[in-house]
Amino acid sequence: MRIAIPCVDDRGLESEVSMHFGRSPYYTFVDVEDGKVAKVEILPVPFEEHGPGDLPNFVKENGGEVVIAYGMGHRAVDFFQQLGIEVVTGAMGRVKDVIDAFIHQVLEVDPYWKEKIEREKREKGECKEK
Repeated sequence: MRIAIPCVDDRGLESEVSMHFGRSPYYTFVDVEDGKVAKVEILPVPFEEHGPGDLPNFVKENGGEVVIAYGMGHRAVDFFQQLGIEVVTGAMGRVKDVIDAFIHQVLEVDPYWKEKIEREKREKGECKEK
């Protein structure tokens, strides 16, 4: 299984999961075999700005089967699912810890991630009040 995680930097397993899937500068791709990390690959996102479907296609082109992220919009989730990629949202922390918890099926996710991101957007003036 190949897992893709958007990261804040290029430190791989030591990096933190990016809080903003669409703004992540790097992805750490982790190959898991027999319940263990077999290979780690760190790739920079190949574009500064992206359109709908660009990041899901980037993950697919690099063999991603699962994407684990903190926040992600419903359109991106739909694109991933159309490509056959499983989506896990609400994950945070160090990539190594997230991967380990995922492998052992004990990954705890933030159930309020959507509300937190929307509040942050409102505070920055990036989102209109509903």
